[in-house]
Amino acid sequence: MMWTLTLPLLLVAGAAVMAEPLKFLDCGSKDGSITEVNVSPCPAEPCILHKGQSYTVNVTFSSKIDSQGSQAKVYGELLHVPISFPLDQPDGCKCGIQCPIQTGHSYNYLNKLPVKTEYPSLKLVVRWELLDDQNQMMFCWRIPVQITS
Repeated sequence: MMWTLTLPLLLVAGAAVMAEPLKFLDCGSKDGSITEVNVSPCPAEPCILHKGQSYTVNVTFSSKIDSQGSQAKVYGELLHVPISFPLDQPDGCKCGIQCPIQTGHSYNYLNKLPVKTEYPSLKLVVRWELLDDQNQMMFCWRIPVQITS
């Protein structure tokens, strides 16, 4: 009887641990302020990204400016050299953000990070930017990752 009660509690506790916000480095958010960054599944850092899989990215941020739209750019930084990662949907207004973006409002940006099978297996830093109408950074964050087979 005790075991049937313990297993659901362990599963709930495990899910809560996996949903913990990541420690990220703000890399120049100018027109916004990041509250939280989540990449799922990423139970520990560096995030282990498996080739052929897609990862959910959720960023909670508040805007310091008004902007009609937003565009996301993602890079893999290897030896401080940015290598562009293509996104299926770079338009932030189609990724959970209700546009136009307004000063002082809080937003949840949701997107997918696909890890292509042709990517090499290596450690690098992912840099994720969301640019406003003036090409300024609403947010910019970096996390260490390891791409693996």
